[in-house]
Amino acid sequence: MLRLEAVRTGFVPAPVGVVQRVEQGAQAGGDGRAPVIARGGGGQVPVGSLTVEALFVCTVICTVQYIFRYEIEVLMVQEQGDRLDSALLRLIGVLLLGGLMGLLDGTIVNVGVDTLGRHFDTSLSTVGWVATGYLLAVTVAIPLSAWATDRFGSRRMWLAGLSVFLVGSLASGLAPSIETLIIFRVIQGFGGGMLDPIMLTLLARTAGPSRVGRVMGLMGVVIPLGPVLGPIVGGVIIQSLDWRWMFLVNLPIGLVALVLSLRVVPADPPRAGRAASRLDVVGVALLCPAFAILVYALSQAGEDAGFGATRVLVTLAIGGGLLVGYVVYALRVRGAALIDLRLFTNRGFSASVTVMAVTGVMLFSMLFLVPLYYQQVRDHGVLAAGLLLSPLGVGSFIAMPIAGRLSDRVGTRALVPAGAFAIALSVLVFTQAGLHTSEAGLAVSVFGTGLGLGFVGAPTMGALYRTLPAESVAQGTSALYVLNQLGASLGIAVVALILQSRAADGASVETAFHPAFWWVFAGSLAVLAAGWFLPGRPARLPAAVVEPNISQPVQTS
Repeated sequence: MLRLEAVRTGFVPAPVGVVQRVEQGAQAGGDGRAPVIARGGGGQVPVGSLTVEALFVCTVICTVQYIFRYEIEVLMVQEQGDRLDSALLRLIGVLLLGGLMGLLDGTIVNVGVDTLGRHFDTSLSTVGWVATGYLLAVTVAIPLSAWATDRFGSRRMWLAGLSVFLVGSLASGLAPSIETLIIFRVIQGFGGGMLDPIMLTLLARTAGPSRVGRVMGLMGVVIPLGPVLGPIVGGVIIQSLDWRWMFLVNLPIGLVALVLSLRVVPADPPRAGRAASRLDVVGVALLCPAFAILVYALSQAGEDAGFGATRVLVTLAIGGGLLVGYVVYALRVRGAALIDLRLFTNRGFSASVTVMAVTGVMLFSMLFLVPLYYQQVRDHGVLAAGLLLSPLGVGSFIAMPIAGRLSDRVGTRALVPAGAFAIALSVLVFTQAGLHTSEAGLAVSVFGTGLGLGFVGAPTMGALYRTLPAESVAQGTSALYVLNQLGASLGIAVVALILQSRAADGASVETAFHPAFWWVFAGSLAVLAAGWFLPGRPARLPAAVVEPNISQPVQTS
């Protein structure tokens, strides 16, 4: 019989040989540095019931098996006369090999935050930049990849993106300090940010109109594996090897993907005199630094400076000035801006973008908080923390295809508020959690959060395409993806700021996490409110627009 209670003393048998004991609690340092939230008291405290770990491993495997069996049967049975040929299947395999590295690296580092903080003896706000820097680089790479692909070709840019990602991975694995690790993660994120949209472009072009639906459906099954497997892989690596292998593990996989890509990825068709798309250089130069500087200001405030410090106020003023400058520029420029602010006059689009931006905040706040909570409050090891985070990805994995189908019948407005309500109820458990809260209750809370995120994300993406005219869909998709990634960066920065501030105020480890989870709860209320402005039943909507330009990035997180 499976036991779900956390065992707080003694040892637990490990029939699968995963973990047999937990490291002793680390003592908080008093070396004058910015305070770091220390893990709970000493002594040997097991990971909790190892049957919990086995349960989550089985849950992941069974869910993946179910979804893959169902979706692949649907994809392969439809249109038997136009099967996915072996050349296309080889291309899908090679592109997934490269693309999944970027998806995994978006979440793999979250379980290592505590380890990195102790290794480099630095503050939580600083360690948060290992993830935030990666996400900001991905945000910059998204609009650049669409322009570069159109100008230099998909094959060339795919190989370039893989190469940059591998260089960043090698440098990150060898980083001698936290500052260099952050810089190398930015390089890695820039390469990883190019892989996803270029992968979709290559697949859509090779599959052709008659098969692109099945190919994208297959990708929709595989892509959500990132949030499920990333924390588990990260936990296994740190538990068994060393934190550096979170990045070095990409090298053999990436080199294989690079060699196979040289053989499998097709050459680009001739341009036939078509003019290359224009890159909004001014928009990139204004908007991307603006958000990076604002996020940096939050991390500064999270140290011992506070929001009243001169350097924090100056940084906020610079970031805010760049942001205002972009607004003025985007409203006056002729042609396509990086984010076309005129699209926000469409109520449905504004609601969709707001929902997806806040969803990015909530998702990455949870990906940052939950493993850290399990390690610092519950004294779990990194592998157990990764496994206990996996229900979030599994819940989203299950909900997304269901929500996508339901949205075509009942509309987005009926689903998104329900998903937001599920998130609010689930996160509420963590805002009240204590040492005596059951492991089962927390696991259900994480799973419920994933379900809610799935019911928010998939319908909102569909709403975007229903509310915009055909000529604006590509711009709208790009804007939505950029703001979703920026929301993710902001989420990590804010929760790191909250935890750091609470530690500086002398709060206990247990209570320090409560206001951070309240931040996620507030995000769910914002989505709940914005969801009522999304489109209703499809029958009430205007005529359908054309499919989005597949060369534009789409939401994957």
